[in-house]
Amino acid sequence: MNNKIWLSKPDMGGKELEYVLEAFRDNWVAPVGPHLNRFEDMIKAYTNSTDVVALGSGTAALHLALIALGVSTGDYVLCQSMTFAASANPIIYQGATPVFIDSENETWNICPQALEDSIKKLSTRGITPKAIIAVDLYGMPAKWNDITTLAKKYEIPVIEDAAEALGSSYNGKPCGAFGDIGVLSFNGNKIITTGGGGAMLSSNPDYVQHARFLSTQAKDDAPHYQHSQLGYNYRLSNISAAIGVGQMEVIDDRVLKRRQIFQRYVSYFSDWNRKGFDIRFQEEAEGLLSNRWLTSIIINPSTNNGLTRERIRIRLNEDNIDSRPLWKPMHLQPYYENREYFGGSVSQDLFDMGLCLPSTSSIVEAELRRIFNSLDNIFSEHL
Repeated sequence: MNNKIWLSKPDMGGKELEYVLEAFRDNWVAPVGPHLNRFEDMIKAYTNSTDVVALGSGTAALHLALIALGVSTGDYVLCQSMTFAASANPIIYQGATPVFIDSENETWNICPQALEDSIKKLSTRGITPKAIIAVDLYGMPAKWNDITTLAKKYEIPVIEDAAEALGSSYNGKPCGAFGDIGVLSFNGNKIITTGGGGAMLSSNPDYVQHARFLSTQAKDDAPHYQHSQLGYNYRLSNISAAIGVGQMEVIDDRVLKRRQIFQRYVSYFSDWNRKGFDIRFQEEAEGLLSNRWLTSIIINPSTNNGLTRERIRIRLNEDNIDSRPLWKPMHLQPYYENREYFGGSVSQDLFDMGLCLPSTSSIVEAELRRIFNSLDNIFSEHL
């Protein structure tokens, strides 16, 4: 059998091992050290952020972001429904109540109209949401002008979950910098990785400094171990940061490669669309630039001769090619299905008809040909 073609796997730039060995040589193997400082400075410069703290995961960053905004038991947090569970779970960690919001069809991100509807409806019950969590799905920037305008109008702080969007921008401004607090992920499948990790960034240095304090068990400034606040073991290690330094050196190349891969898929499916199919993509509107972390398609059976997302996924899997349905919306997840939800069926339709295709930046031409050959066989059966 042919080797597995993965959806998105780590892609080393060349100097990661050098920096890791440097950390070992100098004995910086704790969650402090020069590589951690350098990594944070590189993220800060790349995102034009005032301050950054590198953490053990994007989930940890979201959790500390909610704490920084004072979210606690009894509060309500508005959260994009179409996202990974990590966007929503920290709301529960804090004892707060998530309210899920539908997507809009253009970017697939949080729908500004449904967002405002939720705010108005909750206000009739005397509820003012404590925060909004909006996501840049698959690297596509959300409609930040509309979202931040609403947030300012109703005086609700925003957390930008840019876990998938490092290297993306909206009107020239880097993703991660639109909310009161931004969050990044460096999980193994992201556009760059530290082998697992994340970051919290903000133009408010107080938020970041407090998160940095909490992330190392909230140790007070005392000669002994003293704790006046609940802390967490969330800090990224210097060893992991050394990998991140090497990765940040090639981030622009990684974004370019993923965007080139996306264009290859666009060209490929254009040929089939000319034969009567209707394969659609997550499109960039004017002013938006996506890192194209994952190339995702929408295939509606009613306009594609009965061909379904699931039929394609199963067939690719039989050919040892990785693919994945779009995120199952949070309001459809068993754990969250009884939570309040605002909007229509956009996110559900995207889940039912959407498929993520192999997009790793190290993919080679022979692998792309394998993918296209497999897809050719599937589409030919449905002409």
